[in-house]
Amino acid sequence: MTDVRSARTGGADYRPMTESTLAPYLAGFNEVAVILGGTAQDWKVSEVGDGNLNLVFIVRGPEGALIVKQALPYVRLVGDSWPLPLDRSFFESQALITEDAAAPGLVPKVILFDAMQALVVMEFLTPHIIMRKGLIDGVEFPRFAATLSEFMAQSLFKTSDLYLPAAEKKRQMAAFCANTELCRITEDLVFTDPYRAAKLNHWTSPQLDDIALEFRADGPLKAAAQAMKLKFLSHAEALVHGDLHSGSIMATSTDVRVIDPEFAFFGPMGFDVGALIGNLILAYLSQMGHEDEKGGRDAYRAWILKQMVDVWTLFSARFVDLWSTEGKGDAFTAELFTDAASRAALAEEQARYMRSLFEDTLGFAGCKMIRRILG
Repeated sequence: MTDVRSARTGGADYRPMTESTLAPYLAGFNEVAVILGGTAQDWKVSEVGDGNLNLVFIVRGPEGALIVKQALPYVRLVGDSWPLPLDRSFFESQALITEDAAAPGLVPKVILFDAMQALVVMEFLTPHIIMRKGLIDGVEFPRFAATLSEFMAQSLFKTSDLYLPAAEKKRQMAAFCANTELCRITEDLVFTDPYRAAKLNHWTSPQLDDIALEFRADGPLKAAAQAMKLKFLSHAEALVHGDLHSGSIMATSTDVRVIDPEFAFFGPMGFDVGALIGNLILAYLSQMGHEDEKGGRDAYRAWILKQMVDVWTLFSARFVDLWSTEGKGDAFTAELFTDAASRAALAEEQARYMRSLFEDTLGFAGCKMIRRILG
């Protein structure tokens, strides 16, 4: 992981790339040229970004292709009236590198990170599609639950105190502590704005106008949401992706990858698991009343429901297995649990821990769903 002191990105030489300027820039990096083949004159650059924040390019050469993602100094969807720091590209690159080390092959590989240009060059995934588009179209992804449960178990466990020495955990945390602006977006949009009259709120109007008012007047709900916000702010359990939903997943029938971890920080594990399950619940509900050429989506709704169950069941089992076989961190010191009685006590604590994590998962799932509907 890059030292936090090198996290500053951008500067006097920073410039947003275009389809005409990107190839000559990339030609200066041998690791890129080797993958693409040929020379800059042979490369075809296409700007394909359709997200809220960044420029995204596909660069194709005679031998291969790459994705280039460059941060802009503002929210692309809004413009320069909503500024954002360029160093979110640093956090994304470091998160991808850390996640790839923990769960190899489940995220795109980083080929190059250029701090000055706030730019990440990474593996091009093809013929993958954004999973959200597949969910809308009723596409089943056979590897989804197994892959996402493995990704979360490996990446969360291996950045936690259950696996890492305390000093190493704190060093990794330090690298992400400065990702305050993107965390603030989550803090406001997920945990606060849906419960107040906020400028960025949007819902289906007038159908949900009364419900929006009810949410803003619901004291117990607001207190519960703020309790989840406090966990988000204070429980630095592991490196969480921070924006784990179907729009941050690319998939085919045989391969699934997690992308876009620019919101990454050290926070509560249940935030990632809850964000994913909450997104599946919304996908399930969006299919209600939807008809395709076969007259309905009953089978597809059943598939989505099964994914919710499988994601938690497989994740929980894998996480406990990793804890039992690779628990070498400073929490629950392994040498204390070598006899049968101690191992039984550890198993009880593991079960309690997972129950608490499941409760967090449900709470964060609810907050994310409310944000999507009212925020």
